[in-house]
Amino acid sequence: MEQSTKTVLFMPFLQIPSGHHQVANTLIDGLKKIHPHINCEKVDILAYSYGNIEKLISSVYLKWIKLFPKTYNFVYRKVVIKNNQEDKRYRLYELLFMPFIKRLLKESEPDLIVCTHSLPAYMLNHLKERDGLNIPVVNVYTDYFVHRLWGTKNIEYHFVPSSSMKGYLKEKGVREECIFVTGIPVHTKIRKNDLTCRSKVRDNYNVLITGGNLGVGAIEELIDQFKDSASPLKVKFYILCGKNKKLLEKLVSLQMEELVPFPYIDCMEKMNNLYDEIDAVITKPGGVTISECLSKRKPIFIYHSLPGQEKINLLELQKLGVVFLLTKDKPFEHLFALLQEKKALLHYQQRVADYLQEIHSSEPARILASFLG
Repeated sequence: MEQSTKTVLFMPFLQIPSGHHQVANTLIDGLKKIHPHINCEKVDILAYSYGNIEKLISSVYLKWIKLFPKTYNFVYRKVVIKNNQEDKRYRLYELLFMPFIKRLLKESEPDLIVCTHSLPAYMLNHLKERDGLNIPVVNVYTDYFVHRLWGTKNIEYHFVPSSSMKGYLKEKGVREECIFVTGIPVHTKIRKNDLTCRSKVRDNYNVLITGGNLGVGAIEELIDQFKDSASPLKVKFYILCGKNKKLLEKLVSLQMEELVPFPYIDCMEKMNNLYDEIDAVITKPGGVTISECLSKRKPIFIYHSLPGQEKINLLELQKLGVVFLLTKDKPFEHLFALLQEKKALLHYQQRVADYLQEIHSSEPARILASFLG
């Protein structure tokens, strides 16, 4: 490959630090390790097209999820989940974004395009069908299901989290050799644990609580329940507050030695070290966090799911058998009981091992590099 001649265009959506951006950054870092001179560009088509309007839309989007979760869930399911097997035209999106997509492709002249969000994948799939776009495109799915906004029919390659998603795409007409079961890509600095953990029942544990990069979720409610719970075990909770400064300040003010809060961690080495310190994770079913925990083989306990994609992620993860769902009533009593269930934990670890056995042996970034020749 000639140095400095290859360009890879990565296309997430919105500027908020979501899994779409995390996965794009992970793949960029991996590609740069393999080919240091490669040109990797990451472009959010909304900010590219409409500038500062993106910030307003991101803010409204987050407030919508927080204030009206049932409405968001209803709209999400109606727009992209209902009649999922049917192809649908999203003409408003085409009107809003197609001219800008075409302009971006002319400006960047990429050799490969990587979509970590469904909207650019839809646009590019349509361009391939209508205009004969011949730049190869890779869909990298950051959830444990495929909804119908994702363009799939004309997309050359697909990185999927599970064999069940591979089966779904095959039913949609995607050729098997174009589908790679990679898991949701995890940064190489989050070092995988290749050995099945033998969960030992004991009386002291370190447990990580995370609500995503923005600190969104029900962590405060969870902590309030912990204060009212009676623990038969000695448990220290490491709590990732993301960018939620109010939550961080509240936890610091409690001055409880069992609760150790952290602000947003953007250093992968620090995150890896934290994973190595803990015995289990309490989280919501966001794709990247779940994928990291699976690669570290840490027992995953779900306490809350945001409306829309996380609700569906949870259902798919339960089918895979790789998460425990905590009860809403007395979740910590439930957690403490599960941590003492040696047989259940061993069965869980076997299901995780079976899932990881399906993952492609090559790193996702290395597979991407092979497409560049």
